[in-house]
Amino acid sequence: MNRYVQIGAVAAMLSVAIGAFGAHALEDKLSAHYMDVFETGVQYHMAHALGILLVGLLMDRLASSKLAIWAGRLLTAGIVLFSGSLYVLALTEVKVLGAITPLGGVAFIAGWVCLALAARSKG
Repeated sequence: MNRYVQIGAVAAMLSVAIGAFGAHALEDKLSAHYMDVFETGVQYHMAHALGILLVGLLMDRLASSKLAIWAGRLLTAGIVLFSGSLYVLALTEVKVLGAITPLGGVAFIAGWVCLALAARSKG
């Protein structure tokens, strides 16, 4: 099985598990603001897990496998940095962690750009 299909599937599973944890275990423990922060992390986590799955499923059909690999790497890093920092921020309220979140956003953007470039025709 393609590595990025595996990574995407695990990332999607973790998104569901983390989202369920937030909905059931944190609902009464977080303020509305931090619950929104947590939910934003879950939404971006799932969206980009699906992106990683897409990379894995398209890998053999893309013009540039190197760019596709970078797309998968960057989307994975984006989940860790963007969603991960939002999860930790929501749970700890340590605001300095918000400085990490934009790095994850940049990784997401770069990953999608790499995927777009990988899909260019060879001709």
